[in-house]
Amino acid sequence: QVQLVESGGGLVQAGGSLRLSCAASGRSASSYSMGWLRQARGKEREVVARITWSGTTYYADSVKGRFTISRDNAKNTVYLQMNSLKPEDTAVYYCAAGPRFIPATMRFDPGVYDYWGQGTQVTVSS
Repeated sequence: QVQLVESGGGLVQAGGSLRLSCAASGRSASSYSMGWLRQARGKEREVVARITWSGTTYYADSVKGRFTISRDNAKNTVYLQMNSLKPEDTAVYYCAAGPRFIPATMRFDPGVYDYWGQGTQVTVSS
């Protein structure tokens, strides 16, 4: 199994940027599809970005063009670069690891992920 630890959250003004990092230990993160998910207060957890073991990326419509997910397999780390942040991006952000192969219909299903980090708070002020 894999252990995940997120970092990089914080408070930023609207229009600003943050980069989240997810350090994996135990089994290599390259064995998994990796995702960044978020949960705002009172809302359900949602997948914002996913990167497959081969490097293919997927984004939720709400963050497309603003967020970039990447992975550095040598460092066993996954990143989420967040630009042009909006107040509605405020949430706890989680890194998660799931199976290598996920059906297309489940790409944005939070339920496919088996391992989760503890989360990091991102707050965007208007």
